[in-house]
Amino acid sequence: MLIPPSAVVKKRSGDPMPHGKQPALHELTTTLCAPNIALSSPSGQISRGDGTGLYRQDRRSLAHAAFGVGAAELVPVGSAAGTGHTRFQGLVRGHGDTTPDVGLHYVHDRTLTADAMRETWTLHNVSTESVTVTVTLNAATDLARMDQVKGGEQPALLDPSATEAEAAWKLDDCEVRLRLGSAADSVSVTDGDITWSWRVELEAAAARAFSFEVEQHETEQGGFLPKRPEPAVGLPLPEAASLEGDHGRLLRRSLADLDGLQLSDDGTPGTAFLAAGSPWFLTLFGRDSLLAARLLLPLSTDLAASTLRVLAARQGTKHDPDTEEQPGKIPHEQRRVAIDMDGENPLRLPPLYYGTIDATPLWVCLLHDAWRAGMAESEVRELLPALRAALEWVRGPGDADGDGFLEYSGSAGAGLSNQGWKDSGDGVRWADGTIATRPLALCEVQGYAYEAAIGGAAVLAAFGEDASTFREWAADLRERFRASFWLDDEHGRYPAIALDGDKRPVSGPTSNMAHLLGTGLLDAHEAELVAEQLGGPALNSGYGLRTLSAQVRGFNPFSYHCGSIWPHDTAIAVLGLASEGFHEQARALAEGLVHAGPAFDFRLPELFGGTDRGAGDAVSAYPSSCTPQAWAAAGATAVVGYLQGWNDPASER
Repeated sequence: MLIPPSAVVKKRSGDPMPHGKQPALHELTTTLCAPNIALSSPSGQISRGDGTGLYRQDRRSLAHAAFGVGAAELVPVGSAAGTGHTRFQGLVRGHGDTTPDVGLHYVHDRTLTADAMRETWTLHNVSTESVTVTVTLNAATDLARMDQVKGGEQPALLDPSATEAEAAWKLDDCEVRLRLGSAADSVSVTDGDITWSWRVELEAAAARAFSFEVEQHETEQGGFLPKRPEPAVGLPLPEAASLEGDHGRLLRRSLADLDGLQLSDDGTPGTAFLAAGSPWFLTLFGRDSLLAARLLLPLSTDLAASTLRVLAARQGTKHDPDTEEQPGKIPHEQRRVAIDMDGENPLRLPPLYYGTIDATPLWVCLLHDAWRAGMAESEVRELLPALRAALEWVRGPGDADGDGFLEYSGSAGAGLSNQGWKDSGDGVRWADGTIATRPLALCEVQGYAYEAAIGGAAVLAAFGEDASTFREWAADLRERFRASFWLDDEHGRYPAIALDGDKRPVSGPTSNMAHLLGTGLLDAHEAELVAEQLGGPALNSGYGLRTLSAQVRGFNPFSYHCGSIWPHDTAIAVLGLASEGFHEQARALAEGLVHAGPAFDFRLPELFGGTDRGAGDAVSAYPSSCTPQAWAAAGATAVVGYLQGWNDPASER
């Protein structure tokens, strides 16, 4: 029986629900094989209204997918989550139970590939008697855009075309098809929600499996449609690596997630990169993809080389205020469609957006480090024009007012107001809690710029090109930074997070100063002062590095950038401290981060709460944190490598 969209029973108007809050993600189970992501409750069910769903190419392919057994209660008892596969197990309680022990169990297997999701739900009768049950599967979709889901919107469900064996939905240029493993006895559609039913007789000790597969297709191939690279870039561990204990569990989980996060430029060979994270950022991000590849250099230069190529192909060539493109500038992110979020914090970004102050120098830094680590000379040579263009941007358009520092004013309209890695609206604030006014010159960006100028010049010189101008610029920057950024107040002597619009150093110790270590911008005494700050209890929570000192107003351990812990930030601090010889502080931060691993089943999230281990506080989740996140997994890998001795940046200096 075919149920066309026109025959669907209507019980509501179909108008979209109003804006809500960003969904909490910390209790959801993520299964990943980019570009597909499945988020579900710990029971395995995908339920409308809580952020769960199957996502692909910034669309929600499925908004509802749930098995049931009559009116019985499904009680989850455990799950084993991998990257591309998750198994959920549970009990079916309330279906004729005659003893305290439940006689019906279920096993729910979810498998993701780069093209599809397959669900297999197996009902086991472990009782001594036969049973007759009705098994149902409900499915629905709204094909909501990712920015709608993130903004808490609930668009109306789409009307499907459904039969006893399959269903289809279509919106704009996206089409979703669901195929059952075996045809149902009946099918009905109410208010966009499909119900398939099977009447099942199960003998004692028997089992019956039900399955479906779902795919999303884009009927128009325009725009950015990244695909999984074939083959994926390998990240082999060195022989010195140990997979024992918590180190091993953290390594295995992180490397599996890094494999699942790999995408490529439309499947083109040699264009693999790491998508930033699940679910909101499963696409190309300049800063995130670069930093993750840099943290993984001890394992692979191939990922670095392909990431550099993908971003160089999008390097700016003109001035465009709408996208913030400038000649030589490396982009911030690329998606298939524009972001258009309303509400209290509106955000509107074009599909290819250049609103970042740090991606360009970070691109140069990665090229230099990959070259030093053994990237093929031919691959480096083909990127020399992009290198020179990037360096010219650093000492040209990157310094908009000509004061010798890289700064940003923020996007016009509803773009990103802050354009460093702390890109929330309140991410840069004074010690009294006041938000700093733009334009802002971030301290870490000056470190990246110095390192880029010195490292980029070394690459150019090695290939016979003149690079003296960039070395001279870097030497001047070092002196300018020393004269302008340092503060001496009740918190000690430390570099400010930024210079504000009036060129004043913004007070209050932050984690940003950690990014200066190892760049060459600081002298030995200045590096020691930074190490003292990072090693103190105001910034070192015992579980990692806080983004903002606990001693200043505005500190909030559950804020996005003002007191939380970001694993990649901690990893950068660990490697920076080690590169300067401060191994006591480096080891303390590294061991704290590893200690947090079990609380997240060794899948470190984008960020978590900056709670105080010394005071007995538990490791605490940040509810809307993305998991997995590329630079979190890469940071965990780098930190374990440092603790095990196979990733020691001090040996490279």
